[in-house]
Amino acid sequence: MDTFRLTRRQTLAGAGATAMAFACRPLWAASAAPITIVINQSPWFDSFRKTVVRYEAETGNKVELDVNPFAGSLEKQRNSVRATTGSYDLLIMNSGWFAEMYAGGFVEAISDIDPGFKLDPDVYTLGNTIYFDPKTRAMTPAGKLMSIPVQPNVPMLYYRGDLYKEAGLKEPETFAELEANAKALHRPPSRYGMVQRGARGTHTVSYDFYPYLYGHGGDIFRDQNAGDYTVTLANDVGVAALEYYIHLAKEAGHPQTASMDQAEVIQNVLTGKAAHVMVVIAAASQMDDKNKSAVVDKIEFAPPPHLPGLPTAPALGHWLGGVSKNVTDDRKRATVEFLRWFQTKDAQLHYAKSGGIPISAAPYSDPMAEERVNRWMKPLSKALPHAVNIYQFPEASEVIAVLDLGLNRAISGEVAPAAALNGMADEIQAIMAKHGYKTGRA
Repeated sequence: MDTFRLTRRQTLAGAGATAMAFACRPLWAASAAPITIVINQSPWFDSFRKTVVRYEAETGNKVELDVNPFAGSLEKQRNSVRATTGSYDLLIMNSGWFAEMYAGGFVEAISDIDPGFKLDPDVYTLGNTIYFDPKTRAMTPAGKLMSIPVQPNVPMLYYRGDLYKEAGLKEPETFAELEANAKALHRPPSRYGMVQRGARGTHTVSYDFYPYLYGHGGDIFRDQNAGDYTVTLANDVGVAALEYYIHLAKEAGHPQTASMDQAEVIQNVLTGKAAHVMVVIAAASQMDDKNKSAVVDKIEFAPPPHLPGLPTAPALGHWLGGVSKNVTDDRKRATVEFLRWFQTKDAQLHYAKSGGIPISAAPYSDPMAEERVNRWMKPLSKALPHAVNIYQFPEASEVIAVLDLGLNRAISGEVAPAAALNGMADEIQAIMAKHGYKTGRA
């Protein structure tokens, strides 16, 4: 575990003259209790850290970051919220588990802590996942404001614009176009046409498969919004999506796709060994980092491809910040003050300039969106309206574990795609039935 204490001394050292610029503090800078944020180590972490440094410099308030691997962050949150007194004030919750935190009563509604809190109208509600109605167990604006977005992660297609120009290729919109372009640029072992994730883990390969499944018109369940959890994963559409994923890997992909995790996929594109990857937009800032990248100014961005006649369907792998219910009232109020500040346009502009993905529409219409370094912003603004919230129930982590294992087995060739999907569907149906949901197989 890595714990970062952002003290006043460290803030001034990192921010330099920036701290002096905030001698006249705004209203939210009133003295607040120190807070602790539990967060995962990810491609966007450094931009969040820099924004926290900015918050400390501007307000004088203290923040401690407890930084962990993805699975470690979830484990720490689960342990903390079930303790008599929580260790963490702000829970940075992934799309795979915020429903669990809402439904379990572990997160205090922001509107209950501060009835006067106003959500900035430019903030994306990301499929209304920041709200929760405990009576209907639905994520709806009719419920209470439970969290503020921290990172609106969706996968985007990253492709080598320089190679496209040389080969006379056009940006792909469909899966067929992606395959054709990947094959055209496939030069193994020096360069692979498409590098995909296939490793098993916690929300690993399943997350990268979602744009293919939903882009083919598929789904895991029949209709979550209506409470119908009939499992549709293994229907003809689902099989076609998985067969395409594996076919693309075989025809123009990396020979070790089944062992590729997110870090390896990103490393392949940074070192020039991948002509295409589909990873979270949070990795965009690394592409032009001269200390990390051999493809500076060569990567372009596009919404994930799809079948003709269907929209792009990037999966929400976003992160929300919720206030833990089992911490003291002064720490709850202090956490709300941080969220109040974080959602402002100025904070979001700083977040974006630090390499983060803004949670507010404001930066996307700012002149910064026209800058070459921010060429990801316009494609992302096209993709976000079509983003899909994959899970709306608290037991999502159980389903994700089934998908990660089953998809890995199919990609590695251990099990045929149809057989793998049928096996996963059976397990998912059993999970949903165990928890009392209306379910079945289709």
